[in-house]
Amino acid sequence: MVAQTRTANTTQKKLSFNEKLVGKNLGTDALLKKLKALHTELAGLDQEIVDVNSLSSVRTQLIHTSLLLHKERGVKAYVACCLADLLRLYAPDAPYTVTELRDIFQFFFRQLSAGLKSTESTYYNEYFHLLESLSVVKSVVLVCDLPNAEELMIEVFRDFFALVRRDLAKKIELFIADILIALIDECQSLPSEVLEVIMGQFMDKNARMDQPAYRLAVQICNTTADKLQRHVCQYFTDIIITNSRDLQSESDFEEIRTAHELVKQLARSCPSLLHSVIPQLEEELRVEEVQVRLIVTQTLGEMFGDKGGSDLIRKYPSTWSVWLMRKGDKAALVRLKLVESARGLVLNLPEHRETIEGVLRLKLLDPDDKVRAAVCKVYSQIDYETALHHVSTSQLRAVAGRGMDKKHTVRVEALNAIGKLYALAYPEIENGDPSAIEHFSWIPNQVFHIANVTLESKPAAEQVIADHIFPFPSLPNVASTSTSKNIEVDEVAWMDRLLNVMQYLDDTAINAVLSMSGVKVNRPTAYEHFLQTCIQNNGGVIDEDEEAVKRKLGSIIRHLSKHFPDPHKATEDLQAFAKANENRLYKLLKTCMDLQSDLKSIVKASNEFLRRVEQSHESILSTMTIFLRRCTLRILNQSSISPLLKRLQKSSSSSVASPMTKHVHQLLTYVSKHCPALHKAHIGELTKAIADEKNTMLVELGMQALAAVVRTDESLPSLDRRTVDRIMKFALGENARVAKFASRLLASLKGCHEQCKNIIESVAQRLPDAEPEVLVAHTALLVQMARFRSEAFEHRSDDIMAFLVKKLLLSPSQDDDGDMDVDNDWVNDDDIPPILRARIQALKVCRNRCLAHASSPNAIDIATPALKMFTTLTQHSGSFKVDARDSPSIKSRMRLQAAISLLHLSTIEAYATVINPHFVWLAVTVQDPCYHVRMIFLTKLISLLSPRKLPPRFNTVPFLTVLDPEDDIRNRATAYVSLANRTLPPAARVEYLEMIFIRLLHLLAHHPDFSIAHENLQDMAKYVEFYLDQIISSENISLLYHLAMKAKTVRDAESHTYSEHLYAMSELAQELIKARAQARSWALQSFPGKVKLPSDIFRSLPNPEAAVKILKTVYLPQETIEWLAEAAKPHKTAATTAVKEKRREAREARERSPQGAKRKASRLRVNGAAKRAKPSTRWNSDQSETAESSSDSEDHSEGESLPSERHTSPKTSKSGLSEDEGQDSDKEVTPARENTSRAGRAGRKARTRAKAKISQQIRKGAVRLKKS
Repeated sequence: MVAQTRTANTTQKKLSFNEKLVGKNLGTDALLKKLKALHTELAGLDQEIVDVNSLSSVRTQLIHTSLLLHKERGVKAYVACCLADLLRLYAPDAPYTVTELRDIFQFFFRQLSAGLKSTESTYYNEYFHLLESLSVVKSVVLVCDLPNAEELMIEVFRDFFALVRRDLAKKIELFIADILIALIDECQSLPSEVLEVIMGQFMDKNARMDQPAYRLAVQICNTTADKLQRHVCQYFTDIIITNSRDLQSESDFEEIRTAHELVKQLARSCPSLLHSVIPQLEEELRVEEVQVRLIVTQTLGEMFGDKGGSDLIRKYPSTWSVWLMRKGDKAALVRLKLVESARGLVLNLPEHRETIEGVLRLKLLDPDDKVRAAVCKVYSQIDYETALHHVSTSQLRAVAGRGMDKKHTVRVEALNAIGKLYALAYPEIENGDPSAIEHFSWIPNQVFHIANVTLESKPAAEQVIADHIFPFPSLPNVASTSTSKNIEVDEVAWMDRLLNVMQYLDDTAINAVLSMSGVKVNRPTAYEHFLQTCIQNNGGVIDEDEEAVKRKLGSIIRHLSKHFPDPHKATEDLQAFAKANENRLYKLLKTCMDLQSDLKSIVKASNEFLRRVEQSHESILSTMTIFLRRCTLRILNQSSISPLLKRLQKSSSSSVASPMTKHVHQLLTYVSKHCPALHKAHIGELTKAIADEKNTMLVELGMQALAAVVRTDESLPSLDRRTVDRIMKFALGENARVAKFASRLLASLKGCHEQCKNIIESVAQRLPDAEPEVLVAHTALLVQMARFRSEAFEHRSDDIMAFLVKKLLLSPSQDDDGDMDVDNDWVNDDDIPPILRARIQALKVCRNRCLAHASSPNAIDIATPALKMFTTLTQHSGSFKVDARDSPSIKSRMRLQAAISLLHLSTIEAYATVINPHFVWLAVTVQDPCYHVRMIFLTKLISLLSPRKLPPRFNTVPFLTVLDPEDDIRNRATAYVSLANRTLPPAARVEYLEMIFIRLLHLLAHHPDFSIAHENLQDMAKYVEFYLDQIISSENISLLYHLAMKAKTVRDAESHTYSEHLYAMSELAQELIKARAQARSWALQSFPGKVKLPSDIFRSLPNPEAAVKILKTVYLPQETIEWLAEAAKPHKTAATTAVKEKRREAREARERSPQGAKRKASRLRVNGAAKRAKPSTRWNSDQSETAESSSDSEDHSEGESLPSERHTSPKTSKSGLSEDEGQDSDKEVTPARENTSRAGRAGRKARTRAKAKISQQIRKGAVRLKKS
C-alpha cells in the first residue's frame, strides 16, 4: 500500500457527515442519498489533512453486513467507493482487521466483476471510481498480507482477466494492469494458479495484441519480468519433467508440445521472461529422445526466425550455435524441422545471411530427399525484395541445381522456387533494373538446360516454364471465357516476354525454347493422331474396323505415355479420356492444336478444357494438363507473326546487331523452316514487308516466309504482277540471302517458268564477269534453281557447271595471306570471304542438282562427277589436291560442306550405294581436327538420322565421338542415341541400333588410326564400350555377342589386312561383352535367331579350312588380352576382392607345400583355349580363292534373315558366361573355369551346338563354291 507522510503543522479537517447508515427503518432511497453524500465528502478529503478519528463512525458502519449484502446494487456500489476512500485516507495503515479486510476486498472484486460490463451500465462511474482508487492508491496490496492471500489473488486474477475480455475502456484496462502488477510485486510467493491464468492468455488460439486479455498479460509479464522469470522457468520445467516420465505415443508429447508453443508466444511478446528458459531449451537439443529434439528444434527455429530473432541470437549465442548443429542431426525429421523454420531466418536475419546460406546449401545435399525439398521450398516462400537483397545469386543457383535431383519432389520444389522468383522479378527485368537482371535473369536459361538433361527432369521444368516463365495471358472472368466475345489478349506483351527472356539465354537454351515450342514436329503429331483415334473409338462403340481402331489407340497411348513422368498412370488416364468420349473436350483440343488458332482462342480453349476435366474427371487432370501443354503452341503460334513483323518494321537495317532483332530474325526463320502454315494468315503483311526495300532484314524474312508458305500450300492465290517483278529484281540483286529466298519464292510460284528461265539466262551471262559479292548472290540463286526449277536450270547447266567447277572450285585460292589467319582452322559465318562463300555455294549447286535428278534414269551419270568431287574433298582434308596450299579455314569449310552434301545425297538409295565405298572417310568427319566441323557435321547427321532418312549404317557414326575432347559433342551424340534407343519401335531398334554393331566393328577395323598395337586397341575398346553403355541390355546381349562372333566367319570385302583388323575387333568385342555380362550377372546364351550379315562390306570365306584356321587363330596381342582380363576385375566389390585375395594366398601356400600339391594352371587363355604363339605368317583368307563371283557376298548368309522384331529374352541359361563360337569343345578350360559347376557344363553344351551350326554353314558355302 502506498504510504504518504502526514504534515504535522497543517490544520486537520474532520468529516462532517454524522448520519446513521444502519437502521431498521432506513429506506433504500434515503440510504442511497446518505451514501452518495458520504462518498462525495470522503472523495473530497485530502489524506494529509484529514482527522482520521472523525472517520471512526462511518468506518464501522460501512462494513456492516446489511450494507455489504444489501440487495440494491447502488447501495453496494456507493459502499465500495466509500470503503476505498477510507483505505486511501487511512493509508499507510489499514483501519480494519485481517478478517474484515478479506471481506472488504472480496466485496470489491465482486462489485467490479458485476458492475463493469459496459459504459451504459448503471453506477458505472462509481465502479470506475472504485477501480481507479485501487489502482492509484495501491490499497490492493493489502491482499498480500492476508492469511488466504493466495486464494484471493487467484480469484482476483481470474475475475480481472475475465473482466478485461469485455472490451472495456482503455483506462480500465490500464487500471486493472496496475492492480495486478502491484499484487505480483508485493506478494511473497506467486501462486502457481496465478501463473497458469497469465500463461493461459498466451495459449489462446486468438492470442494477438488486439485482444485485451492477451494485451493485459503481455503488459503484466513485461513489467514484472524480473520476478516472473524464475516462476516461468519452474512452470516450464515442471511441465517437461511431468510429461517426460512415460513417453510411449504421439499423444504423450502433446503437453510438451503445448509448453513449447507457450515459449514461442512468450518469445514474441515477452522475451525477457525467458532468461532461464532458453538455456533449458538448449539442453533439450542434446537429449536422446528424437521427438523432444524435434519439438525444441522447431520451437527455437521459429523463435530465431521471428522479428526479435536478432536480439535472441545476441543474448543467447550458445543456443544459436547448438541449434545450428542440428543440421547434422542423425534423425532426418530433426534436420527437416530445422530447414522448415529457415524461411523466417532468411526474412528477418539479414546480418546472419552467410551462416544461414551455408547451412541451407549444405542441406541441399542432404541424404534425405524431404530435407532437400524443404530447402528448395523455403526459397519459394520468400518475396522479391528479400530474394534480391538477402539471398545471394550463388545460393539461388545452388537451389536451381537441385532441379536435376534424382527425386521428383526435390526437382519440383527446386524449379518451382526459382520459377516463382523469376515471375516476381520479371517486371523489374523488363524495366531494365540492373540488380534484378544480375540476380534473376539467368533463371530461364538454367531451367531450359535442366529440361534438356534427362527425361525425368523435363516434366517439372515444362510446368515451371508454362506457369512462371512463359505463362499464358490471364483472362478476366475465367468461368465464362468460353462464351465471352469481348475479351482481349495483349499479344504484343506476350510476345515481348518471349523476346526479353531470350536476351539472357545461351544457344543451348534457345534451342530448347524452339524445340519446346512444338513448331518443329512432324504433322500430324502423335497428339493429333490420338485425338483422331479417340473420335474413331467413340467411347468403345465402333462401327467398323473395331480391332484396328483399338489396336491403333493402344499403340498411340503407349507411345505417348513413355514421355510422361508416370507412364503407367498416363496410360490409364489417356484410356479413361478416350473412354469418356466427350465431344466438347475433343473440340477444345482441336482448337488448341489447330495451327490457325490465335492466342486468344488457344487461351480460352485451354482454360475451358482444364476446367471441364477438373469438374468431370479430376483424377486425370494432371495427365491431361501435361498433354494439353505439349500439344499446344504455347510459345510460338499464329499470333506471334504480326508482333514480330512490326518489331522489324520499326527497326532499320542497321539494327541487325541488336540482340532483340536477332531473336526476331531467329524466330521468324524457325517458323518459316519448320511450320510455314503459321504464316498463312499473314500473306498480306508479308507481301507488304518485301516492298520495304530499305529494311533488308524485313525483306529477307518476308521472302523466306512467303517462299515457305507457297511451297507448302498450293491453294494460295497467285501474287500480282508487280510483286513478281519485285521478286525477280531481288533475285538478281547483290544481297545473297535476299537473292536466295527471292529465287526460292520465284521457283515455287505457279506460272513463273519463263521468269525462271530468264533469270537463269541472265545469271549464266553475268557469272564470268561478276564481282565477288555479286558472285555469291548469283550462286545462292543457282542453289535454289538447281533444286526447285531443275528444268530451267538445265537450260544453261553446261555453261553454269563448267564455270562453277573449272573457274570457281578448281581454281587456286585467291585469298591473300593477310586476309585470313593461317593458324586458325575456322572462319565464322560473318567473316567468310566472298570467294569462299561462292565456292561453298557452288558445292551446294552440285548437291542440289543431284537431288533434283534423283528419280531420273540418268541420275547416277549426273551425280558421278559431283560425288567424286565430294569424296575427294573429304579425303584430302578440304582440297582437290593432296599438296594444295589453301588456308586451313578454307579447307575446313570446304570439307564440311562436302561431308554435309554427302549426307544429303546418302538419303537417296541410288546415291547411297555409290557413296558406301567411301563411308569410312565420311564417318571420320565427326573426328575432324576442327571443333566446328565436328559439331556442325554431327548436328546435321542427327537431324537426318532422327527421321530415319539415312541408311542404318550411319548410326555407327555417333559412337565415334567417345574420344572427343569437347563434352558438348559427346553429350549431343549420347543424347541422340539414348533418345533413339528409348523411342524407336522394337523392329526399328533392332535394325538401326543393334544390327549395326557388326558395321561398327567393320568401321573401326577400317579406321585410319587402327593398328594391332596394344595402345591403339585400348582406344578401340573405348568405342565398343561406349556402344555397349548405350545399347546393350539383358535382352540383346546374345544378339550382340553373336554378331561379334560372326565377324570371324567372314572376310573383309576390301583386303586381307582389313580382315585381320576385323578379327581383332571381333575378339575385343567378345571379351568386352563377356566382361559386361559377368559384371551384371547376365546370362550369355546362344542367339536362337538367324542373322544376315551385310553383303556390301563382307565376303564369304573361300573354304572350311580357312574358316577353321581363322577361328583358331588369336589376333589380339598378349598384352591386350591380359589388360582385358585385368579390366574385368574392378567389377567385383572390394569386400569380395579381399575375400578372394585371402583365399588365393591360402591356396598358393598349399600349392607350395609338397603334400596336397596340385597341378599348376596353364597360362592365361583367350576364348576358352590356351594362348598360342602367333604364326610367323598369318593365314591369308584370299590365297585359295580362284575367282570371285558376284554370288560370293550372298553364299555365306544363305538361309538367314534379319529379325523383324526385337527378339524375346531366351530361356535363362544356367551358365553365366559363354565361349566363342567356332572353338573346339574339348580344349582345356581356363584356370578361372576349372571349378565350373554343372550349370557351366550345360552352358558349354549350348555353345558346342552353336559352333557346330556355324561350321555346318561354312561347309555348305564351300560346297556351293566348288559346284559353281
